[in-house]
Amino acid sequence: MRAMNSLSRHVVGSLTLGCLCALSMAQTPQPASRPSSNLRFSDVTATSGVHFTPTSGGTPSTQILEVKGGGLALIDYDNDDDLDIFVPNGATLADPTQGPGARLFRNDGAMTFTDVTALSGITHRGWSFGATVGDVDADGFDDIFIACYGADVLLRNNGDGAFEDITQRSGIHDDRWSTSAAFADLDGDGDLDLYVCNYVDFDPAAPLPPTLFKGQPVLAGPFGYGGARDTVYEAVGAGTFVDRSDDCGIVTSRNALGEEVVVPNRYGLNLAILDFTGDGRTDIFVGNDSQANNLFTAKIDRDSPLKSWSYIDNGLRSGIAVNGSGSEQATMGIAISDVDGNGRPDVFTTNFSSDTNTLHLNLDGRSFDDRTNQFGLGAISRPLCGWGAGFFDFDHDADEDLLVVNGHVYPQATKLQMDSEYPQRPLLMERVGGRFEPVTSAGAWMMEPHVDRSAVFADFDHDGDVDFVIAGLNEPLRVIRNDHDATEKDWLVVVPRDTRAGIGNRHAIGAEIQVQSGASDKRITQRRWMVGGGPFQSNNAPEAYFGLAQGVDAIAIKVIFPDGVVVERTAVRGERVFVDHPLDEKPRD
Repeated sequence: MRAMNSLSRHVVGSLTLGCLCALSMAQTPQPASRPSSNLRFSDVTATSGVHFTPTSGGTPSTQILEVKGGGLALIDYDNDDDLDIFVPNGATLADPTQGPGARLFRNDGAMTFTDVTALSGITHRGWSFGATVGDVDADGFDDIFIACYGADVLLRNNGDGAFEDITQRSGIHDDRWSTSAAFADLDGDGDLDLYVCNYVDFDPAAPLPPTLFKGQPVLAGPFGYGGARDTVYEAVGAGTFVDRSDDCGIVTSRNALGEEVVVPNRYGLNLAILDFTGDGRTDIFVGNDSQANNLFTAKIDRDSPLKSWSYIDNGLRSGIAVNGSGSEQATMGIAISDVDGNGRPDVFTTNFSSDTNTLHLNLDGRSFDDRTNQFGLGAISRPLCGWGAGFFDFDHDADEDLLVVNGHVYPQATKLQMDSEYPQRPLLMERVGGRFEPVTSAGAWMMEPHVDRSAVFADFDHDGDVDFVIAGLNEPLRVIRNDHDATEKDWLVVVPRDTRAGIGNRHAIGAEIQVQSGASDKRITQRRWMVGGGPFQSNNAPEAYFGLAQGVDAIAIKVIFPDGVVVERTAVRGERVFVDHPLDEKPRD
């Protein structure tokens, strides 16, 4: 959120940017929106059983603590091979520690859910933002980490449908304002470490006075508040962790010359963990609010590559820290896709209004280039304040489309006063050739304006297409079904698994999945990555979705697991394929 401090130089810069953006919008023809018969969705909230309105302060928002909303998490808590929904939920300024409480919705199939919170034993009521999921004790059941304003929380899945709070004995002891988090195997030993994004030092009893944005008085922040250092926890067994932030490179790093560099505290909002460089190690991209983003690349110890525990911030050097004009942005949402088909993960970020969302192409694993305008993703996003985002092949034409949920942070926002409305429509972009084209009509789903924040994407009803759930700011959750024709069988779902004893990273976070399809002279290769982190304050589904062109029947799957083991399989159309890490591999030390 690019909020302002009226006594800061940032106000001048941001107001100038706002004027320039308004001029640019007047001079630049806006892309024509068009309806599409290929993308069809329905809002099935009324019949879904998901009837819940998360809390995030009051309405209208008066302090920065209230405007981020809350995330969602996907978890198969009962191991029945469908994805359930966890809602961490927030609280109010009157009592930040005692909100209405978290919720767990069990997936009953056919886009229907049941609220099983009472049965789950989950009683957490703190002001929560993001949530992430992973098997922290390698017992075969996924656990839940909740990022909070105040003490974070770790809930252990007992395997009987109930959870217990193990925060005190886990070694997790951070009481700063946390926003997003992700589990991933950072040190290559098979268990799940944890990265937590922290935001600002904030006391609701002593907020900064209102400031100005485009000449209008608005709530203050993040400028004016101190940034909070992120946290990295190393898993040390049985669901316990040690804080490795000070010595793993996210606080004090070294540059290419070997010189020690202090990484400044920033306003962390979101992250994506996967191998960006192609060297077989897990890297960490952190999206920050109104400041340069970080790209922490793993530093390999050649004598003991799996034991290396060091990162270097190559955000600025690689080009991904800022946009193509060198400007810092207010990064919220993150989506990963091989947009240009060069086999490397590209990074799309959503940003504040009077700016554009940004697409950084991964050129060679070491450098990124802002190609936002080339792909039609710039001008269309300027009036919008973007949050959760995802690339998915919604229409199964063998390329990935894009959905962004939007909504301003200032309740007084209007087109006249701020070039942007408070409630905003979702931005649905269909991939058409070398560009993305906006879609304004998508079947029964009307894409009405909302003050949205988070979204999670998954094939909830096992019909092969990707559905989603949207969380707005103090608005009811919305369940959206993809109405692609299920009889086409033009899809493939790949579920990588590592079920070896002692392995916590059983969803293979960090793995790359390749699917080749088509005739021998016209083979198409699609790639997906199992990403730690999520669209915004959420997590990604632990499975990969592929659309298949008509006539495709020869399908080859390759899964490159995080430890470099490669497993190849064949598949048929319309199939969920489970790809297991070889069980005869011994667990790593």
